[in-house]
Amino acid sequence: MASVNRVARDASIIAWRNLLNLRRTPGSVIAALVQPVMFVLLLAYVFGGSLGGGDYRTFLMGGIFAQAVTFNAAFTALGLAHDMDKGIVDRFRSLPMPRMAVILGRTLSDLIMSTVTLVVTSLCGLLVGWRIAGTLGEALAAYLLILLFAFAMSWVGATIGLMARSVEVAQSAGLIWLFPVTFVSSSFVSTATMPGPLRTVAEWNPISAVATAVRRLFGNPPPGGIPVGDAWPVVHALPYALLSAAAITAAFMLLALRRFRAVTVG
Repeated sequence: MASVNRVARDASIIAWRNLLNLRRTPGSVIAALVQPVMFVLLLAYVFGGSLGGGDYRTFLMGGIFAQAVTFNAAFTALGLAHDMDKGIVDRFRSLPMPRMAVILGRTLSDLIMSTVTLVVTSLCGLLVGWRIAGTLGEALAAYLLILLFAFAMSWVGATIGLMARSVEVAQSAGLIWLFPVTFVSSSFVSTATMPGPLRTVAEWNPISAVATAVRRLFGNPPPGGIPVGDAWPVVHALPYALLSAAAITAAFMLLALRRFRAVTVG
């Protein structure tokens, strides 16, 4: 128990340090907040008219939430790579601090940023006509699910940041995988309209499960013109989303810790 408390204490200190450092890089904060707003406005008004209008904008928000927190993984990768490049991680390593606390502090600070992103995205959604039709408890469950997935994605970003050889590589590697992963999903369209193998990939994509589960919890069914698939991950979106988030967190936490030991040895 003492070791767990020590990790939690040190991780919270590093998380606070990371948040304070955001004052020196306001551009990254602005980018994290503007990106989901841009997608809401573009997709709602560019594609919304031909895909169901107001009903589509309501359907869209579940996918935007899932996409927004997934994209924040890029900031985790960039932030950790920057600390590695500046020697900050080596300074942490010289202190009597658990290795786990260094990476956990980064993921916790980015989880707070994801919370801010959710608030801004929700306000933007309300402006374009999105509404929560479910109960208060279901809405809170939806937001908690999004943040749980955000935490899982931050460990993916941490692993990428530790594997990158420079900040520039981390910036490229942190973004290049995000577009296919988020767009080959049910974030913006139904997977039922996709061809063969692509449809299967999209149905089992955890982002699809999160988007679908969030829509159901918010009470935002798809418009009548958007078909709904009957694959297991679609029907059981909530349990699959929870299992996926847990599995991603466990797998990439292990990878990140192993990589951290490798790059800080000696």
